[in-house]
Amino acid sequence: MAIADLENLLKKLVIEFNLETNKDNKLVVFLGLLGDFDSFEYGINASKYLKQIRNHKIDIFLIAIGSEKGKDKFCSFTGFPKNNLKIVKDNSTHQLLGASKGIDTGLGGWINLFIMLLGIGSPKTIPEVIRGYTGDKNSDQIYHHDDNIQLFKFIELSGKLFEKSFGTGYLRPFELATFRLKNMIEIFNNWKDYMIDTEYLTQRGATFLLNKNNKIIYRYYSKDILDYSQDMSSPLKFIDENLDK
Repeated sequence: MAIADLENLLKKLVIEFNLETNKDNKLVVFLGLLGDFDSFEYGINASKYLKQIRNHKIDIFLIAIGSEKGKDKFCSFTGFPKNNLKIVKDNSTHQLLGASKGIDTGLGGWINLFIMLLGIGSPKTIPEVIRGYTGDKNSDQIYHHDDNIQLFKFIELSGKLFEKSFGTGYLRPFELATFRLKNMIEIFNNWKDYMIDTEYLTQRGATFLLNKNNKIIYRYYSKDILDYSQDMSSPLKFIDENLDK
């Protein structure tokens, strides 16, 4: 799609979803299903970013496939503001934007998802899963000394565990995997609310950084599972890099 056509479409969607803001810039992210791993990670990272840059001239909006009940639970878990999360019932808007549907074998969402998790048609997935277990010197740590990490109802870990075992100041081994396990437990416990239609299990997302005139400053289309950013070591780094230009 030509950039001019894409910008005209985004201008219409900004009005349709009521994404107007008094900030100079806006980040508009189209997610797949609310219960997608990518959606949860993006939501948590976006929530942290908004809290850290209260005076920054940017607002962040998420549009995801889901239900209002799922929206309430998603925002409660991730900390993302409810007013900035919009819900759609299908992937028609994603298709208009040219976002990837992922692999479509015609055998259903579960088969499509399983194939992509094997890395077929989704080559970045397995390296990203491995990074969750091996750590990443170029990424920030997730948990801190006083954090309590509840897994299931009977396992509670402390942030001290990562600190004592691997030090601080970077993404430690098993840290991201633990974070993702915590998200997975939340998703499975509320599956019907987050995953309204398994047809969209492989629907990928798209990210647009817009100026006050809704011109595109930056864009990124996800094609792989666990690949919602061009730089997964620092998923929202592109915001400051592009706004500082």
